[in-house]
Amino acid sequence: MKVLVIGGGGREHAIVHALVKRSGITKIWCAPGNAGISQEAECVPIQSDDLPSLVAFARNNKVDLTVVGPEAPLVQGIVDHFRNEGFAIVGPTKSAARLEGSKSFAKEFMSRYGIPTARYEVIPNLQKGAYQLKHWKGRSVVKADGLAAGKGVKVCESETEAKEFLYQLMEKEIFGAAGSTVLIEECLEGEEATIMAFCDGKTLVAMPASQDHKRLSEGDQGPNTGGMGAYAPAPVVTPSLHKQIEKTIFEPFLKGIQREKFDYRGIIYFGLMITKTGPKVLEFNVRFGDPETQVVLPLLATDLLELFSAISEQRLADVKVRWEKKSTICVVLASYGYPGTYDRGKPVDVKASALSSEVMLYHAGTLSVGGEVQTAGGRVLGVSAIGDTFEKARESAYRAISQIHFEGMIFRKDIGIRALALSGRSS
Repeated sequence: MKVLVIGGGGREHAIVHALVKRSGITKIWCAPGNAGISQEAECVPIQSDDLPSLVAFARNNKVDLTVVGPEAPLVQGIVDHFRNEGFAIVGPTKSAARLEGSKSFAKEFMSRYGIPTARYEVIPNLQKGAYQLKHWKGRSVVKADGLAAGKGVKVCESETEAKEFLYQLMEKEIFGAAGSTVLIEECLEGEEATIMAFCDGKTLVAMPASQDHKRLSEGDQGPNTGGMGAYAPAPVVTPSLHKQIEKTIFEPFLKGIQREKFDYRGIIYFGLMITKTGPKVLEFNVRFGDPETQVVLPLLATDLLELFSAISEQRLADVKVRWEKKSTICVVLASYGYPGTYDRGKPVDVKASALSSEVMLYHAGTLSVGGEVQTAGGRVLGVSAIGDTFEKARESAYRAISQIHFEGMIFRKDIGIRALALSGRSS
């Protein structure tokens, strides 16, 4: 089988790495890929949002199965284009991808099908937003309605702070058209968690719960990023809580996509807040998360190609999905200045002692120049480690990090601390 993976970040490297370990693949490409992916697959210089070129590539190379990593091409309708040409592809159609492409659409979907979420208000213009904020007491969350690479959300401590971010989104257009409509939500309190699931439109199979670290700095301080690290399984999601999530979130979600007649053959990401009154949905993503994928896929014992094929053919119920009973942690190494302006072209030095059977380096923003790996993005590497316990996985990850260097390298030193605390242990 010939497989095409679309994207060029750490998530796509994790997907490629999981696929190349399996039998049944005769050729694997990644568009556009990165320096690390090029060591495991053939990278092709086509950007993930260049839909006509991707379709042409699939046609010319007789690709058997395509897997889409990033959200932008899904929202643009890449699945519709591929299926219209008769190509098998893993991902939801354009209409279903609105669950991520528009936060207001996602909220309306949750309301229709009784999925618990935060109280919210859709804001069509700055004037209405300023008026509505007068009626919100205490903290609020202001979100750009459209795609903003995970950075269009801000928890605001006051009306003044919320108005300022609203102004930045709607007047200054810091995220372009993504901020032309805005949501104001109540700020839920509790522990955040992520559960991703394989979904073929008829069956939903949950992956182990994970916990992302969105803020740039230790102690969840600093600006929001695309994610500075993660771990799995997240101990906050106990077996009894998981059953509650299945009943109150997974089941109505599946009923909703069926009633809406969404062709949903891909991955669904549930961003959750575990509150005192139960789990509530913060957001949907219509694809694998990043860096959550880098901690979940290493735990997968079932053949990922078999899963993708079953999703595409809507026979997921026939596959027994198995997981390793281990723990994983990923720590993101980023360029100084991220998530703002950062330098590129810095040589990446990885000593041989950084690598082991427990550690995998997932490349994100890297480029190979004359055989040398250089930085080419804000998030450069994801250092993932697997172990029998959280402690062992965490020790392996940070030991590896001490053997990696590039100029301006920054990372959080507290990834996994929360997992240890939630497990009743101390660091």
